[in-house]
Amino acid sequence: MSISRQNLSVIIVSFKSDHVIHRCISSIDKKIEIIVIDNSNNIKFKKNIEEKYENVRCILSTKNVGMGAGNNAGIKNIDKDFAFILNPDVILEKNSIDEIVNASKMIDSFGVVAPICDNAQYPNYKFDKNKNHKFDPINPFKVKSVDGYSMLLNLKRLRLLNNFNFFDENFFLYLENDDFCKRLRSNGENIYVIPKSKICHLGGEAVDLKYEYEVELSRNWHWMWSKFYFNKKHYGYLNATLKILNNLISAKIKFFYYLITFNSYKRKIYQMRLYGLINSMIGNKSFYRPKVDN
Repeated sequence: MSISRQNLSVIIVSFKSDHVIHRCISSIDKKIEIIVIDNSNNIKFKKNIEEKYENVRCILSTKNVGMGAGNNAGIKNIDKDFAFILNPDVILEKNSIDEIVNASKMIDSFGVVAPICDNAQYPNYKFDKNKNHKFDPINPFKVKSVDGYSMLLNLKRLRLLNNFNFFDENFFLYLENDDFCKRLRSNGENIYVIPKSKICHLGGEAVDLKYEYEVELSRNWHWMWSKFYFNKKHYGYLNATLKILNNLISAKIKFFYYLITFNSYKRKIYQMRLYGLINSMIGNKSFYRPKVDN
């Protein structure tokens, strides 16, 4: 089954994203249903965005559940065959959807397709070194994984897989997309990038910059938590420990260095990395949340 505007919904997980999400929504065809899962639990935001856009429905989370759980909530609230997951700081080019629709008719089967980031220095995909994957500037090409800020899921196929859960909600932030793609490939599903479909990812602008410091602390905590959890889940505790050993040593050294040089900003960053990593290693959940006002 090929993709069309009638069997496609867009899912956007937002958190303090009022300043940027309108550019994202405005770049999407008004005929396409959009579901916004707002982790800020902002009633005013919901009211404003639903009044402004006829094709948008906003669902408030009672708490900040993160990206994976937010995506899952969006999937549960649509009845379409395809879900296009976007971050609020992604802007589609005018023909992005059309190129995906056209390309889907040329692909025999796929679990996920994704547009390509317009900044070639920051590709939104990874190749499998053990496969004959290569870049094609015109035709869809297979990849190992795609970044979570822009990925289109073939729900019709994925719902038929046995015991396949979409996003692992243990991940609050980071690597939930790598985990999803890895499990997808284990089930024999293909992942494609559509090079004619382009997007602009503003990068790091999904959350209002007035919360930048708290968000940066959260990013460092969760990056290390997720890195250990991902490797433990797929390769075992010992392999995960070996993979993060350099990160652990580096974070310790830099924490003490910035402690004795009175650089409180950098010290706090590496303290959060240590805390995230240690909590993951002892089996604690990804509990840390950025401290922002409501």
